[in-house]
Amino acid sequence: MTTGPDPVARDRKEIRRALLDVLADGGGPVLLDGGIGAGKSRLLREVVAGTDRVRLAATAVDWEQDQPYAVVAQLLGVAVGDLAGDDPFAAAGRLADHVGDRPAVVVVDDAHWCDLPSFRALSTLARHHRGTPVVVLLAATPGGARPELADPMRRAAELSLTLGPLSAHEVEELCTEQGRPLPPWSVQRLTRHTLGNPRHVLALLDELDGWDTPDLRLPAPREIAVRVGEQIAGLGADARTLVETVACFAEPVGLDEVARTAELDDVLEPLSEAAHRGLVVRFGGRSLPVVGPGDPMIRAAVLDLVGPHRAAGIRRRAAAVVADPQRRLTLLAAATPGQDDGLADRLDELATRKAGDGAWSDAAYALLEASRLTGRPEDRELLLIRAVDALIGAGAVVEAEALIPAVENLLDTAIRNSVLGYLAILLGRTAQAERALTRAWELRDEATDPDTAAWICQRRVLHALCCGDGADLVAWADRATALVGAEHPAAVEALAMRGLGTAASGRPEEALGEYRDLAVQVLRGPQVQRITMGHGWLHLVVGNLDEARADLESAVPTTTLGGSSRISLWAAGWLARAHFLAGDWDLALRVVADGLRRAEASGIAIVTPLLGWTAAQIHSLRGDPDRAERVLRDTNAGAEGYEIMAVPRRLARAALAEARSDYGAVVRALRPLTVRGDDSTVARPGWWPWRDVYANALVLEGHLDEAEAFLAEHESRAEAHGNAAECARLAWARGRLHAAHGDADAARESFETAIRALDGMSLRWDRARAHFAYGGSMRRLGRRREADTVLSTARELFLALGATSYVARCDRELRAGGVHQSRTGRDANGLTSQETAVVRLVSTGMSNKDVAAELQVSPKTVQYHLTRIYTKVGVRSRTELARLHVEEESSA
Repeated sequence: MTTGPDPVARDRKEIRRALLDVLADGGGPVLLDGGIGAGKSRLLREVVAGTDRVRLAATAVDWEQDQPYAVVAQLLGVAVGDLAGDDPFAAAGRLADHVGDRPAVVVVDDAHWCDLPSFRALSTLARHHRGTPVVVLLAATPGGARPELADPMRRAAELSLTLGPLSAHEVEELCTEQGRPLPPWSVQRLTRHTLGNPRHVLALLDELDGWDTPDLRLPAPREIAVRVGEQIAGLGADARTLVETVACFAEPVGLDEVARTAELDDVLEPLSEAAHRGLVVRFGGRSLPVVGPGDPMIRAAVLDLVGPHRAAGIRRRAAAVVADPQRRLTLLAAATPGQDDGLADRLDELATRKAGDGAWSDAAYALLEASRLTGRPEDRELLLIRAVDALIGAGAVVEAEALIPAVENLLDTAIRNSVLGYLAILLGRTAQAERALTRAWELRDEATDPDTAAWICQRRVLHALCCGDGADLVAWADRATALVGAEHPAAVEALAMRGLGTAASGRPEEALGEYRDLAVQVLRGPQVQRITMGHGWLHLVVGNLDEARADLESAVPTTTLGGSSRISLWAAGWLARAHFLAGDWDLALRVVADGLRRAEASGIAIVTPLLGWTAAQIHSLRGDPDRAERVLRDTNAGAEGYEIMAVPRRLARAALAEARSDYGAVVRALRPLTVRGDDSTVARPGWWPWRDVYANALVLEGHLDEAEAFLAEHESRAEAHGNAAECARLAWARGRLHAAHGDADAARESFETAIRALDGMSLRWDRARAHFAYGGSMRRLGRRREADTVLSTARELFLALGATSYVARCDRELRAGGVHQSRTGRDANGLTSQETAVVRLVSTGMSNKDVAAELQVSPKTVQYHLTRIYTKVGVRSRTELARLHVEEESSA
C-alpha cells in the first residue's frame, strides 16, 4: 500500500495531484482519511468535478451500518430490499452492469460507517471487474470504523492518503478564497487556534469581525461551543470544577496544582469523567501527571462559560498555589483587567532576568503584560518596544510584526530602530536592516545607555553573519563586549557567533578554540543553544561531520536547551545539510519538513532557502525534478541581498541542473559566486560546497583554461586552511581536468588521492560523486575495464543513497563502456556501446546537446555517431530511429 506524500511538499496539493492521477489513469480503491472537518468531502468534490467520469456517490451513516448493501443501494439508486439475497459478487456485478463501458468514479463519503457487505462489493468490483473503467474513492475518519471494517479497508486500498491539518499558508489561501484576506499574525493565530481544521476556520471567518486587531480574542466556533456546553452540563460538580480550573491555566498543569486550586480531595475520578468526554487531556507519565484542555477551542469555550469574574478568582487562587514565580505573575496578570503599576514592575523585573538567560519567549510575554498593566505612558512605550524585541529574539516574528505599526509610530530612538532592524534581518530584508541598524547606531548614547548600544552591536553581528562578512562580525562582537563586558546577555549572544566570524576570516582552528572556551564559561540556560549551534555549524565548515551532527541535533529542539525557535531553525538548516552529506537522506528530509513547518509558523524567512536547498537536491537526485522545483518555489522567500539566502538558492539551482546533466546551467548558476570578495564566506574553504561542482561543470563544458585557474586558486586556499574535505573535493575535480587533457596517469593519481581522503570521512555523497567522475573519465580515456570497476562502485554508492538519477547514469556509462556486453561490445546491428547509448537517449526525445551533456561528449561527436547509426540500421531520421528502437525493445 502506498503512503501519502512527503511532508516537505504542500500536503493538499500533493494529495490533489495524486487523486487526479488516479482519475486520469485508473486504479484504486483509494482511501482518503482525515479528521472530522479536515475537508475530505470538499476535496473529493473538487477533484471529481474536473473529470469526465460518470459519478456515483453515496454517504454512509452510522445507523445504517447493520443494513446490508445500504451504500450499494444509494449508488445504484434502488431500494435496499431490491438487493436482498445478493452476495458481494452479485452486488459487484450489478454495479459493473450499471456502469457499463462508461468511465466512472464511485465516491463513498464517511466510508468508516459503510456496511460491511457494501464494502465487500466495492472491493470485489475493483479487483474482479478489471475491464470496468471505474475508480473507487473512499473518504473515512481515522478510528471511526468498526474493527471488522477498519482492517479490510486499509488492506484493500491500493493508495492510502492522509489529509492532515491546513498549514498557515493554506489557511491564508482559504481565507482569501472566502473574500476575507487576513494579516499574517491573524492567519497564524487562527491556524493555531483551530489546529488547521478547515471547518472551524470557515466557521470563525463567518462568525467574527475585527480580524486586523492584533489582540483579538478568538472564541470557539458555535458548533464547538454548543457541544462543550452540553458536555459540561452533563458533568458532576467536581468534574466541572476540574475542567474550569484547567482552562484557567495558560498551559498544561500538574494534577496536584489542579486539586489544590479547585479544592478537590479526590482528583482522579472527576479527571476520568472529564477526560472521557474529551474536555481534558492527560500528558506525561505516572511520575509527573499533567493535564490540559483538549484543544484551544475547547479551552475558549470553557472560559466563555466560566466568565471573566469567576476565571479571575480561579487564577488568583492558582497564583497562591504555584511555586514558580513566572507562573505566579502570569496568573496574576491574567486576573487583573485594569492597571497595576506594582505588578507591571514585577513583570518587568522578571523579563529582565529571563532576557539575561536568553529565554526570550518568557521575557516577551512578561513585557507585553507589563506594558498593558502600567499606568505610566513613557514606560508603556518602552516596554512595548522591548516586548517586540524579545518576540523577535524568540523567533516569534509573526507576533512581532503584528505590533510593528505601533512601534513605528513611536519616537525615532536607537532602541526603536534596533528592533526594526532586527526584524528586517529575520525577514531577509537586507537593505531595510542596514538602514535601520545604521540609524540605530547614529542615535545611540554609549555613556548613558550602554545596554542599547550593546544590543545594536549584537544585531550588527547577526547582520554580518547573514552577509557572510567574518571581519565585520568579529569587530561588532568585540565592540559589544567592550561596551558591557563578556557576561552581559548581548555580549554572550554576540560571542556565540564570534567564532563563526573568526573562521570566516580565515582562522578556523582559532575559532574552534573560541567555542571550546565559551562552552566552559556558559554551562546552562538558553544561551547554551546558541553556542552549541554555532559550534556545530563550525564543525560542518571544517569537515568534522560527526561532531557537527551531534551538536546540531542537540541545538534543534528548543525544549532541550530552553532556547529560541530562531536558533533552532538555524540548527535545523545545517543539520539537514549534515545528514545529506552523511547519506541519511530520509532523516534530512524529516528535519527539513519540520523546519519548514516551524519557519512558516514563526514567520522567519531567512533560513528557508537553506532548508529548501537540501530538500530540492534530494528530490532531484531521487528522480523527482517536479517536486524539487516546487520546494524551491515554496522556499524562495526574501531578497537576494543576504549571502545566507542567495547562495543556497544558487547551489540548489546548480544541483538540479547537474542532476539532469545540464552543465551549462550549472556554470550559469554558480558563476556569480566567483565574483564575491575574498572576505566573503563564499570564498572560504568549507563554508559552501560549490567549488568542485563549478570546476567539474567548467571542464565538461570545455572551459579548460578557466577551470585550471579556478582550481589552482582554491586548491591553495584549501591547503592553507587545512580543510581536508575541501581538498578531497577539489582533487577529484582536478582529476576531471587531467582527463580532459588526456593525461590518464595524472587523472588517476588525483582521483585516487580524493577517494583515499574521502574513505576516512563520513561524506558518503562526496565519495559517490568522486567515484562517478573517476569512472566516467577513465571510460573516455579508453580505460574501459578500469572504468567498469570504479563505475560499479559508484553505482552501489548511489543506489545505497537512493540517488536513482545517478544510478541510471551509471548504468548508461557501464553500457557505453561495454565491458560486460557480448560480441565485443556490439549489438545485433553492429552498433558500438557508445552508439547504443546514443540511440537510447535520442529515442527519448533528447536533443544532440542534451545527449552530449549526458554522455559528456561534444554535440559534434553525437552527430558523428548518429550519422554512422543511420547507415548501420537503415533509417534516415531521428523519428525513424526512435520508432525502430521502440519496436526492438518491444520484441526483446
